[in-house]
Amino acid sequence: ELKPLDIPEDISTGTAADVEEIMKKYDQESNTRTFDGVFALVVKGILTAFSLYLVYMNTFAVWDSRIRRASFLGLTLMLAFLLYPARKHLGNKVNRIPWYDLILMALAGFAYFYFVFNYKTIVNHGTRISQFEIILGVIGILVLMEGCRRVVGIPILVVSSCFIIYAFTAGKTLKQVVYNLFYTTTGVIGVPIGVCCSTIVLFMLFGAFLEATGISDFFIQCANAIAGASVGGPAKVSVISSALCGMVSGSSVGNTVTTGSITIPLMKRTGYSGEFAGAVEAASSTGGQIMPPIMGAAAFLMAEMMGVSYGTVVGKAVLPAVLYFTGIFLMVHFEAKKLGLKGLNKEELPKLVPLLVQKGYLLIPLVVLVGLIISGSTMSKAAIFAILYAVSVNMVELKEGKTRGVYDIALPAISLIALTYSVFSGNQMGQLVSLIAILISLVDGRHVMDYRKFAETLANAGKNTLSVAVACGVAGIIAGVVTMTGLGQIFITAIVSVAGGNLLIALLLTMLTCIVLGMGVPTTANYIIMATTCAPILITGMHLNTIAANMFVFYFGIVADITPPVALAAYAGSAIAKSNPMKTALNATRLAIAAFIIPYIFALNPAMLFIDTNVFEVIMIVVTSFAGMFAIAGGLEGYMFRKLNWPVRLLCIAIGLFMIYPETISDVVGLAALALLIFWQLKKPAEAAA
Repeated sequence: ELKPLDIPEDISTGTAADVEEIMKKYDQESNTRTFDGVFALVVKGILTAFSLYLVYMNTFAVWDSRIRRASFLGLTLMLAFLLYPARKHLGNKVNRIPWYDLILMALAGFAYFYFVFNYKTIVNHGTRISQFEIILGVIGILVLMEGCRRVVGIPILVVSSCFIIYAFTAGKTLKQVVYNLFYTTTGVIGVPIGVCCSTIVLFMLFGAFLEATGISDFFIQCANAIAGASVGGPAKVSVISSALCGMVSGSSVGNTVTTGSITIPLMKRTGYSGEFAGAVEAASSTGGQIMPPIMGAAAFLMAEMMGVSYGTVVGKAVLPAVLYFTGIFLMVHFEAKKLGLKGLNKEELPKLVPLLVQKGYLLIPLVVLVGLIISGSTMSKAAIFAILYAVSVNMVELKEGKTRGVYDIALPAISLIALTYSVFSGNQMGQLVSLIAILISLVDGRHVMDYRKFAETLANAGKNTLSVAVACGVAGIIAGVVTMTGLGQIFITAIVSVAGGNLLIALLLTMLTCIVLGMGVPTTANYIIMATTCAPILITGMHLNTIAANMFVFYFGIVADITPPVALAAYAGSAIAKSNPMKTALNATRLAIAAFIIPYIFALNPAMLFIDTNVFEVIMIVVTSFAGMFAIAGGLEGYMFRKLNWPVRLLCIAIGLFMIYPETISDVVGLAALALLIFWQLKKPAEAAA
């Protein structure tokens, strides 16, 4: 068995209660009601049933898209009012659901399921909806917005409210607004919620079972084996492990709490300040959302929404993501050198090869998922198979005290072999054999993943779905108003007019919009909102490459999690590090500087995304980009081979920007300047010693 890392008790870090308190303060999604005893079992059972319903809907049900979307959103809102109190302090009352929340649950269910059972009549009537249906539509929109306030937060609610107000000021009647936003597939049951209920929910289910395997601990152990003993090792471990865990979890905040509970105490033990330790974890966890091949499930959505292959998205996203983490990695290295910090003791760290031999099977579901999508499988099929593989992998671990026998080896092996046979042959018999093996494993009482853990994982997946679904529903309101009023073209014209046709100004305005819209919004919903509202500005208005535009808005939607004032990931890191939240957020923003620079570079010159370029240019881009991040990291940290004063730091940043921009002249000038700067730094200490 893997040994847990030794974290001294004298390191001042936040307890689980401290983290929970600050998460409830800053993160709406963490502010759930408290249930105990029978009530907790009932709620868990409801969430489990909800997840099973989603699996059934995406595998067996042959329903009209409007039925799927409306029923999904109706159930989501009913669960949101069940789990999330109207005010934060009300969640502390155990087993208490106020009467008004029961009414809201009933209203949400009635409004959306009335549409489900009468959709044919409503569709046939067209815009001739009755007075009762107008009232019902108003109720449906209002309960959605209240659910959004509780589960996601106020920023996106304010934006959607402004869009609705604009619809009325543009001359639209209440009947027109309600019909377009509630009864058509251009509103709340539009593309965002359609993608959510058919694709996102399956990937969230996959993520829940993958996390249940203990893959996060495996990633942390691998990172320790690779970098733990190096200079400032724990911070580098945080960067590597958070990149790996974050891309799977799909939550900047959740990943900060998960990996940060281990990496932040180790960083403080090494000598990093609390503000810096919390910032490293927050910036790295946020960067996990842009890390291929998963990108917090956004990679699959980007491929679907842009109409390109999954392999294309991953290929384009690799260099910017690696540059982002290179920047953080270099800064923590320079910080450690500046402070004279050491790494961890090699004796207490795991060895990489034995670790991979022992736990490498945990990677099988990820490999299968990526492989199936690259080979041309549909997103849904790939996700379902990946879920089955993840459950099968969970069968390997036995409960404490159980001795492994032939039976315990054979059961997961049969399941994995049967699934592999089904993947390659297309024969569903393999899936049936796998399901039988899984059922035996769940009820035999020997494996860690028994029926209780299985139900708990399903319940967690169901709960995690709520915030994404509600955000996607509100994104549908925004998209619906844009379609109904022609606001998209007006907005594009306005941005282009203000920018005066200048792409850089247009990018700046779009960046600010993305950061505001992305505050507190989960990764997948974040991308959908950015793709439907902000990307068209750059694609249609400024004629930017489609992939570059989508990457640009996605990056700035994600960095909202570490950008003050709503820097949820940084606040979570500060809770563990017992540091000042705002100072932690500012440090995280500095560490993540690459995320603020790189999108501009590939927007101004898509060659960084390997678009319209050749092999020689790609090699030059890779070399000069990494050299550029080296210079920028040194300038921001004030240290490279020795301490740097402010004029030299500014020079380093300028040199770095020159090299990151993919242009031959800037590359040559930047490389020459960096070479001189390095020679000067290495030569001066020798002269001083002489």
